[in-house]
Amino acid sequence: MKRLILLRHAKAAPKDAGEDFDRVLAPTGRSEMAPIARRLGTEDLRPDIALVSPSARTRETWNLAQGSLHDVAVSFEDRIYEAPAEQLLAVLREADGVVADGPAERVLLVGHNPGISELAHVLAGTGEGLDRLLRGMPTAALAVIDFDVEAWREIRPGEGRLADFVTPATAR
Repeated sequence: MKRLILLRHAKAAPKDAGEDFDRVLAPTGRSEMAPIARRLGTEDLRPDIALVSPSARTRETWNLAQGSLHDVAVSFEDRIYEAPAEQLLAVLREADGVVADGPAERVLLVGHNPGISELAHVLAGTGEGLDRLLRGMPTAALAVIDFDVEAWREIRPGEGRLADFVTPATAR
């Protein structure tokens, strides 16, 4: 079984604060990550690898999440920045073999909307909380999707089961 943990970056500074790629988190974004980081630190969510967009706000989101995770490999992946769902799926399908000591069973992907929400919608075919997920992923939301497959290259749209959907409001 493979477990995908999708994390939308936390609330960023306003768009007029500079170049989009260089926008950092707003104070609200930093505070909304505290309960999400605690949730990520639980045994059932601890990833083998984190695939992170290289933008400032996703790097900062990862840094805040990383505080509750220990020794998680990270790869800053250019293809995640502003990527549509199809491109994110292509990145995930390449996750086999990215961890030195064996296959990655749990992958955390830290990215942006609308792509990350679209990916969650495309992949999750069943699961409790699916109706909430379909209304959208707010900033710092986590969607945990399980797949009954042996390899990441085998994941297909609609075949995932939403195991958990956590927002900063529901994680507190």
